[in-house]
Amino acid sequence: MHLKVGDFISVLDEDINGVITRISGATLIIETDDGFDMEFLVSEVIKNKTLSSQLFPNTDIDAVIDEKEQSPKRKSIKVKPKDRNLPAMEVDLHIHQITTSNKYMSNFDMLNLQMDTARHKLEFAIKKRIQKVVFIHGVGEGVLKAELEYLFGRYDNVKYYAADYQKYGLGATEVYIYQNS
Repeated sequence: MHLKVGDFISVLDEDINGVITRISGATLIIETDDGFDMEFLVSEVIKNKTLSSQLFPNTDIDAVIDEKEQSPKRKSIKVKPKDRNLPAMEVDLHIHQITTSNKYMSNFDMLNLQMDTARHKLEFAIKKRIQKVVFIHGVGEGVLKAELEYLFGRYDNVKYYAADYQKYGLGATEVYIYQNS
């Protein structure tokens, strides 16, 4: 009979069960169910089940261990510090990005469409708890930028500032939305 440390055994002539804690030649040291260490000869004991099968009777422990060892390791994706602060959402308010044809639209109509789009996207970001949004408005004469600043100023939970100059130049505004529970 092959015995090893951790095997669950029973003593043949007595009502004693335990777990093998040490093996010294033909002598076994077992820890009984009551927590006592006792010595027995290998010929005086019989192997019942492993401790793990006592604790988890309906589980094939060896299969679980094999599965765990074969499962692929998860790799964490490294994010550069510069990319960590990029906004989750960008909204391009250039008129050709919003509509397919602006041929018959006046400047007033185009501005209203851009503002409606900006308001809708801002409400969407607030509802979906998106913390940062960049509105790309372009440089131009500054009319759309001024209207956007007026729109953002009406929200209490919004802070706005110029977006990353290296990426957007002067033609974008970043909005930070405070997330209150």
